[in-house]
Amino acid sequence: MDNGGSVLSLSAPHFPYSSATILRRHSPAASISYSLKPQPPQPPPEPPESPDLRRPEKSLGSSSSSSPTSTPKTPLKNPLKGLTNPNRSSASPLVQSEVASKVSSFGSALASKLRLSSKLSPPPPPPPPPPPPVEETQLRDDLQTDTKPKETREFRQEGKIFVGNLPTWIKKPDFEEFFRQFGPIETAILIKGHHEVEKNAGFGFIIYAAEKSAMKAVEFDGVEFHGRVLTVKLDDGKRLKTKAEQRARWVEAEGEEEDAKMSSKSSWHQEREGSRKTLQRILDSNGDNWQAVVSAFEKINKPSRTEFGLMVKYYGRRGDVHRARETFERMRARGITPTSRIYTSLIHAYAVGRDMEEALSCVRKMKEEGIEMSLVTYSVIVGGFSKAGNAEAADQWFDEAKRIHKSLNASIYGKIIYAHCQACNMERAEALVREMEEEGIDAPIAIYHTMMDGYTMVADEKKCLIVFKRLKECGFTPTVVTYGCLINLYTKVGKIPKALEVSRTMKEQGIKHNLKTYSMMINGFVKLKDWANAFAVFEDMVNDGMKPDVILYNNIIAAFCGMGNMERAVQTVKEMQKLRHRPTTRTFMPIIHGYAKSGDMRKSLEVFDMMRRCGCVPTVHTFNALINGLVEKRQMEKAVEILDEMTLAGVSANEHTYTKIMQGYASVGDTGKAFEYFTRLQNEGLKVDIFTYEALLKACCKSGRMQSALAVTKEMSTRNIPRNSFVYNILIDGWARRGDVWEAADLMQQMKKEGVKPDIHTYTSFISACSKAGDMNRATQTIQEMEALGVRPNIKTYTTLIKGWARASLPEKALSCYEEMKAMGLKPDKAVYHCLMTSLLSRASMAEGYIYSGVMSICKEMVEAGLIVDMGTAVHWSKCLCKIEGSGGELTETLQKTFPPDWSSHHHHSYLDQVSDVDSEDDDVDGESDDDVNLVSGMLSSK
Repeated sequence: MDNGGSVLSLSAPHFPYSSATILRRHSPAASISYSLKPQPPQPPPEPPESPDLRRPEKSLGSSSSSSPTSTPKTPLKNPLKGLTNPNRSSASPLVQSEVASKVSSFGSALASKLRLSSKLSPPPPPPPPPPPPVEETQLRDDLQTDTKPKETREFRQEGKIFVGNLPTWIKKPDFEEFFRQFGPIETAILIKGHHEVEKNAGFGFIIYAAEKSAMKAVEFDGVEFHGRVLTVKLDDGKRLKTKAEQRARWVEAEGEEEDAKMSSKSSWHQEREGSRKTLQRILDSNGDNWQAVVSAFEKINKPSRTEFGLMVKYYGRRGDVHRARETFERMRARGITPTSRIYTSLIHAYAVGRDMEEALSCVRKMKEEGIEMSLVTYSVIVGGFSKAGNAEAADQWFDEAKRIHKSLNASIYGKIIYAHCQACNMERAEALVREMEEEGIDAPIAIYHTMMDGYTMVADEKKCLIVFKRLKECGFTPTVVTYGCLINLYTKVGKIPKALEVSRTMKEQGIKHNLKTYSMMINGFVKLKDWANAFAVFEDMVNDGMKPDVILYNNIIAAFCGMGNMERAVQTVKEMQKLRHRPTTRTFMPIIHGYAKSGDMRKSLEVFDMMRRCGCVPTVHTFNALINGLVEKRQMEKAVEILDEMTLAGVSANEHTYTKIMQGYASVGDTGKAFEYFTRLQNEGLKVDIFTYEALLKACCKSGRMQSALAVTKEMSTRNIPRNSFVYNILIDGWARRGDVWEAADLMQQMKKEGVKPDIHTYTSFISACSKAGDMNRATQTIQEMEALGVRPNIKTYTTLIKGWARASLPEKALSCYEEMKAMGLKPDKAVYHCLMTSLLSRASMAEGYIYSGVMSICKEMVEAGLIVDMGTAVHWSKCLCKIEGSGGELTETLQKTFPPDWSSHHHHSYLDQVSDVDSEDDDVDGESDDDVNLVSGMLSSK
């Protein structure tokens, strides 16, 4: 037929309905008639002009004219070539159907490529096609039915054999091992029993990698295996066929109701399916009620791998390692092989429980069984080591994850960044953030919070605020966690007003505080010893309707202990117990330490027993608090008893424990015991730090063994432990006790050469050395040097200087020093009055008149301050008064008001008979030694 002269009638059989629809969609100008009458020829439709699509150089519909008697050519592979000219004849209806399907696929592919442009300027919807005549539709359906090839599916799988008459007790590894002799196995399937899932059903399947191996295994049909004659034959595909038919029925019933689907199952399957859905619903809605979850799981008859995996995951999130492991082993006992996801849930359970050794044993088991570790598994391991504070191990597993997995996600990056932030290694954390951004991974808001928390730990306010600013620039809305990081930063650096400003910003933006932010605010005020504001924040929290948790109660208890209200702190613990809050060791620690610091060791031990009755296991820190209190009271025997009790309780002492014991023996001057516990500390492999050596030096200097002190300093140099100001203060004070001002001066020079800045304690100790050596000119020069360096003398410095002038028999200098001290705004204490009055009374009988008036004014100040001296001081002053006024006078009457209440002439004369005359200078020297020890003890305890 001539294409140019005659028109091909596009009847229904030659052009299916689907292709006509496609043509109408792509060429709105083309209209296709389905009538049997011929139509006049129409020019091929031109495609619409589009700036985004390039017009081909040649028309897709151009072709040479063919003879009407020639055989039509086979259509080309391009589906659009036969559609641009509707007058071109087709080979057959089947070919046209294939062409139409290709056009449809081509059109959908093109639409997917233009997905963005179609969304920006969507084309108008195509008009609905006219319904075809009933006769032609029926004819077309009949033709399509006739021409549709009959599909036949082969259900038998190559290399698969059936094995029957197996022992029911046999396990999958033994079954697989026996048939591996015929060739490599891809999969071994052992069908489990219906009612007894611990046993198999007596048959299974083996899928070999090659058909030849399966044929070789079939030749051994009738072989004996553990007392059973096995049936071995090629699989006929019946099992797969049954599954395919069942799947087809379910597809057909897709539109049916759920009840209709369930009715097609047996009652056992319906009950099991209902139990599964109940478990899933409880996990989603009531996961906190573990009893309901366990009850729902136990009601499932024959749980599958999915249900066991859900339970392992549930226990893992709770950190219940024992139940997670028990559920895992129950699953394996039923013959269910764990997958990578279930192993990951078990590893997560150990990671939450901080038992990384068992987590790594699960990893080794996974590798032995050939189960590949997913990225989630690596993320869980890295997160576990991060929470355990082992950044080095977290780095190793992170590097292994990078080697195995080509691309990582934000979750594992967040965990490794958290590890280094907790280790205060912010340089490494910054490098990881940079690496993550270079990989094209967007940082979630949690990583911003982690970085802010890391900078808070290192007190880097500037960078923390930079991260906060960047968080807002990236489009994130600050949350309560974000503002909590800022509050934590300002409370740790001591900028409470800025923390309150952040709190007001939160309220302005409608963000409510949570328990953590309130706890941070209270903790900040407690550190500043601002008890009123701490309790005000607590009241605000209660007014907001929040119930305090254990952490908040611990902060409030610490506030009460800081105030010295120990009874209120104990009462708060009892209130916690009434509200069913379980106290922790941190709850009792400030109470024990508070009683021990106040010297009430009986109460401290009672609270310690109360803590044990509450179920709290004492830690090394708890025992250290008791030992610290006993050491401060110099009850070394009881302190050693507590140390022995630690050993019986299975609590290992740390370096702080032994250092505190050494400090106690150093304070009583027992150098031998101090060195004994130093040796014990080394034998137990504990770290020797500068505080340990300070305790040794203090013991040596207290007992006057300065050569031993020099040996200790040499050992410090061998261990590369630098000497700080505390070490120099102890050494200078040791030489000051012996009155060796030259050695003290050498230490001062050496201290300056090493770049260690002298502090007020250093200068006070050196002035003490000068005073004992009688070199008051150097002591005066030291005072001037202090003022030039901006170091202001304190009350102990002036006390030492007054003692020096008194020892030099210059009471007028001592009185002048006292007036200078008051002019600087320093309030005299009992030690100052004792030194000054002793000096003035010893010289008042031969001094000028203004010395006598000075004694009277100081005496009146003591009476107004309500100071009461001890009996020995009263006896000594009474002797001096007898030399000044004889039988009595105004000075005697005034000064006796500061004597003890039981003072009388009878006690006075009886005491004088028992006490020999002691020179006042010797008394001053003895008193100086004790005061200097207290001075050094104060310096060491201030650390």
